[in-house]
Amino acid sequence: MHFGGHQTEESHELTEVLALITLRHFEQEDAESIRDHLYPDMTVSDIRDMIAVWNSLVFEGRYFEMFAVLVDGRITGYVSLCEQSPRVVSAGAEIYGDERCKGYAGRALTLLEAHAAKKGYRLILDQVRTDNAASIRLHEKLGFEREQSVYRNRRDHEVYLYLRLL
Repeated sequence: MHFGGHQTEESHELTEVLALITLRHFEQEDAESIRDHLYPDMTVSDIRDMIAVWNSLVFEGRYFEMFAVLVDGRITGYVSLCEQSPRVVSAGAEIYGDERCKGYAGRALTLLEAHAAKKGYRLILDQVRTDNAASIRLHEKLGFEREQSVYRNRRDHEVYLYLRLL
């Protein structure tokens, strides 16, 4: 998947950088990069097994898809989709620390939303930690609406639910 768009004179440089973003499934060769950025205590073999599970497109009996976020061919993070119901899918995004604040997460989420819509989903949701101001701004910029309640996720962090119609 590629993202491109119209560019104005003032946004020319930013658009060129963002136009290089692609999403693809993780490959076995990505195991060392994943270990270096996400799971330093795991073996490469265990990470390869995890990649195989991700590429099965099923997690806990539901549709699940994990994509590497590539910028100019380099993995800079990941995004994922997980079915919540036949019309609702949740999203997740993580851009590696040294690659943050460059617009990659927003473009990757936009590509991910288009993919979810093509698969027939009508609503996308994302959990955002209440202390993650950058992600809160990003979701609001992308047109997500925040549910007012605060929830606790699986890791016991306080999160907001952000929702958007596709």
